[in-house]
Order: sequence, then structure tokens, then C-alpha cells
Amino acid sequence: MWPGDGQTIYNDVKWRRDPIYYESKFMLTAADWPIAAAMLPFGAAHPANGADPAAHWSRDLADVADAGFTHVDLTDSWVRYGDLSPAELTTLGESIAHAGLNAVSMSAIRRSVIDEKSGADHLDYAHRCIDAAAELGVGVVSVGLHRALTAEQERRLWFWTVEGHRDPVDDPDAWRLAVTRFRELGDHAEELGLLLSLEMYEHTYLGSAAQAVRLVEEIDSSSVGLNPDIGNLIRLHEPIEDWLELAEATLPWANFWHVKNYARDENPDTGLYTAVPAYMESGLINYRRAIQIAIDNGFQGVLCTEHYGGDGLSMAAANRDYLRNRVLPRREYSLGTSKVTQMYPSGVE
Repeated sequence: MWPGDGQTIYNDVKWRRDPIYYESKFMLTAADWPIAAAMLPFGAAHPANGADPAAHWSRDLADVADAGFTHVDLTDSWVRYGDLSPAELTTLGESIAHAGLNAVSMSAIRRSVIDEKSGADHLDYAHRCIDAAAELGVGVVSVGLHRALTAEQERRLWFWTVEGHRDPVDDPDAWRLAVTRFRELGDHAEELGLLLSLEMYEHTYLGSAAQAVRLVEEIDSSSVGLNPDIGNLIRLHEPIEDWLELAEATLPWANFWHVKNYARDENPDTGLYTAVPAYMESGLINYRRAIQIAIDNGFQGVLCTEHYGGDGLSMAAANRDYLRNRVLPRREYSLGTSKVTQMYPSGVE
């Protein structure tokens, strides 16, 4: 089945391991590019005290469907997928199907596998998330190195205005641990026919273009790519890398993509740096240009619309419409060559 037919293709292992197989038959267009709603706006809905969560899940997922989405990202701020029992996982799958949605991606966030105290536990959780994703027919799992918000970050209106954890710059052992553990997760994902995507995030080993590219190069697995969440980097109230340079360096390695935007103002002479969430079309990042760079580099992955503040679901829907109606290709196009395996057919360097 082609993705436009509304059927999941994510368990077709041959599709991903032989990505040129269907190249002459299909490339994604504006009409069928998978654009998923993140579950960030819904808060926590994990089963508690033995309660049946099905009604809660169905209500939230119905809201996603009523906002016009057919695809959803299973963000684990909503449900801790790696901690669900087999019965709960079955119930979740039934709830997703009943809502008429296709779960195309899973984002497991704020559980760094190199955390000094809990890294091993976070690694085990990520493995369980990969198993859960395979059970639910999800094709790509996004993980990262960002930590839980600090108490001070949680007190602020915008958490990124307070500096959180920084990965140690001059610690080769921590770097090697990140490479080793992400490679382990990538091998697990590949065994199940999934992709692993590493989310870029400020002040981590995935916090700059150079470090993120170096990390995936050292992991050296075509099933492990980048989630170039440039929005995480341009919102900082400090000097930042140019968004265009970030895009050009990282998009050749992208296999999944959290997309969001921020309005930014800065005056280095006075030390003023400020950023607030914005519609994708009106923020600092020119997503028309960024999407073209991605396509020129073979990207054929899920786009996950995220937003902080206000009615996040409606903002995600507006950004979906911007992408589908005005940015994604509507005509035949030339697809470049990616450095990593794509969810949908493209060349792999």
C-alpha cells in the first residue's frame, strides 16, 4: 500500500532496508506526506493506580482526529509507552485505530542514556519503547540526550529562559557512552524494521550542527539519523548558530523531524536575546527553504508538528495546513540522496 491509501506500511522491512526498491514508483508529495500531531498539548495520561485509561486516551485522540489529523506522534510526555503492560499496549492500539489515526512516530523525551544516575534505566526504557513502537506499527522512534526540566525551569513561563543541564564538553568517556548506547538502540530498531532518530537539543552532544553530525557519523548505522529540531536551538536567549547553516549541515542526516518555529529578536550590543513561540510561517526559520534543503538531501520522513503555549493542537493544525497547502511539493520533483535510510523510498549514500 502507498502511504496515501491510509494504510500503515511501517512493518514492511524490505521497504526500509532496500530504500531504492520503490524509488521509481513513489515519492511523497503535499497530498500524502505524513504530518503528525505531537501529543505534547495533552499532558500526562499514563495509567495510574490500576485505572482504565481507555476513555482518557480515546478523548484525547478524538481531539487530534477532529483537528483534521490522520497521523499522530506518540509523545511520551502523554503516555510512557515503555512502561505499558501488554494489555495496556493493546488497548492503546485499539484507541488509536478507533480514532481513525495512524501512529507513525514515537518521541521518547528527557531520558538521557548518559545520565550519571539513571542512564542505564533510561537505556532500558528506550529499548522497551522500541518494542512498543514495533507492536503498534510505528516506524521511527526519536530519542535524545536532554534531561528532565529543573525546578527553576518549571517555574518559568518559558522553560528555555533558564539554562538546564549541559553535557560535559571535554569528557571522552561520556561521548563514547553516547555513541555506544545509541548504536545499541539503533541495532535493536533495525532488527525490528524501525528507524532511530536523535533529537537535537541545546547544550547536549546533539546541541550543535557539528556535534550532531559527528555523533551520527561515529554511530555509523544507516538506521540511525537525526531529528533536526532546529526550533530547540533558535529559541535560546543567547547567541545561536544561524538556522540556515544548521539546516544545511544536519538535514542530509535527517530521518524524522520535529518542526516548530519561534519569533526571535536580538541586539548583541545590549545583550538582548528573546524568543517566543510562533506560527511556522512567521518565525525565524524559513521552512519553505528548509523543506527544499531536506528534499534536495533525500528526506522522505515524518514531519511532527510541535508547539508550546496556548492551544497547541490548533497551532499544530495550522502549521500542518501551512506545510501541506503552501510548502510541500505539489508537482514532480527531483529527490536528492540521503546519508541515512528513509521511512519512504529515497536513495541512501
